[in-house]
Amino acid sequence: MTTTTPEQAKTPAPPPAGGNGRKRMRIDLSQYGILAALVVIVLLFQVLTGGRLLYPGNVSNLIQQNAYVLILAIGMVMVIIAGHIDLSVGSVVATVGAIAALAMNNWGMPWWAAVILSLLVGALIGAWQGFWVAFVGIPAFIVTLAGMLVFRGVALILLTGGTISGLPRPFNAIGNGTLPATGTPDLLTLGIGALASVALVVQQLKARSDLRKLDLPRERTASFVFKNAVAVAAIMYLCYLLAFNRGTPIILIILAALVLAYSFLLNRTVFGRHIYAMGGNLNAAMMSGVKTRWVNFMVFVNMGFLAGLAAVVSTARAGGAVASAGGGFELDAIAAVFIGGASVQGGVGTVVGAVIGGLVMGVLNQGLSILSVDAAWQQVIKGLVLLLAVAVGFARRGRGAR
Repeated sequence: MTTTTPEQAKTPAPPPAGGNGRKRMRIDLSQYGILAALVVIVLLFQVLTGGRLLYPGNVSNLIQQNAYVLILAIGMVMVIIAGHIDLSVGSVVATVGAIAALAMNNWGMPWWAAVILSLLVGALIGAWQGFWVAFVGIPAFIVTLAGMLVFRGVALILLTGGTISGLPRPFNAIGNGTLPATGTPDLLTLGIGALASVALVVQQLKARSDLRKLDLPRERTASFVFKNAVAVAAIMYLCYLLAFNRGTPIILIILAALVLAYSFLLNRTVFGRHIYAMGGNLNAAMMSGVKTRWVNFMVFVNMGFLAGLAAVVSTARAGGAVASAGGGFELDAIAAVFIGGASVQGGVGTVVGAVIGGLVMGVLNQGLSILSVDAAWQQVIKGLVLLLAVAVGFARRGRGAR
């Protein structure tokens, strides 16, 4: 039997070999894989298009044209993390867009009231579907498949007269407008970029300080500095390009607010932790006291709310409502989430990853369109990218399990 002398007990344990005693976090390079893929795709199309991809006008169009995908992806990633799927969001967008247009043109509502009504209707639709999933126990695939058919039919009923156009200019500005420019370059846009960069660095430093106070592993200083330097450079370059166009798109401000709010919701609240717990192991979550029914219900209410917001944005962007609106939106959102690193089994995914996945899809669309690639081949390429992203995710998780 081994004994310990009083002198040995007083001697502190030596630090790990090759280090200074501080806990270091192993950097999972796969976390940055999708971001690296986005950078590679941007550089590739920048070369293939002769520099046209990053023209200021094209960058602004990229943000405005893909805003609906990014908004839906933020809601869809929460649905998928919880272990569900939502196939109805495209039809919900069509229905809510029709209601918004009718409210302004036929019912005499001001544009801001129509926006509020759209968000409420979207949330009610989400509550309707969440009820069947959470409290009746019907699988979300079946419920939302039925919703896809029901709400597409409702959109056709509401828009029997065809397209509703001639919407108020302030409403259209949600999808097409920019903040008032101060000149060329737009100093307001550059100022917004500077503020966003400072806020990002402060938030990252605070998170690192919290880890240090709790004596938890943290990223190496070199990689931490490099990561934040790249992020700040990307933000400022984006704002530089926008400053030479028309200024900051209004929808970019909305998207930034959504990313911040939902990242906080998933990472820093009890509700967010419950979503991850349910997706990771539903039985364990139930035994831990998680009110799984209410969490599932609220996840679908939130998805409906964001589908209503996406309807407002897409209708404003198009300048009118049509019954065919939203076609394929659900597939774009689901693809963005899986490209962004979410797991098919649930329990894994991030808001930022989903947004980056949506940007990958958007850059592919933009670049292929500039190159005049046939629409059929664009679908083939996007499908292969989705399959490759999911396959890489499976391989990575397989190595982790082993």
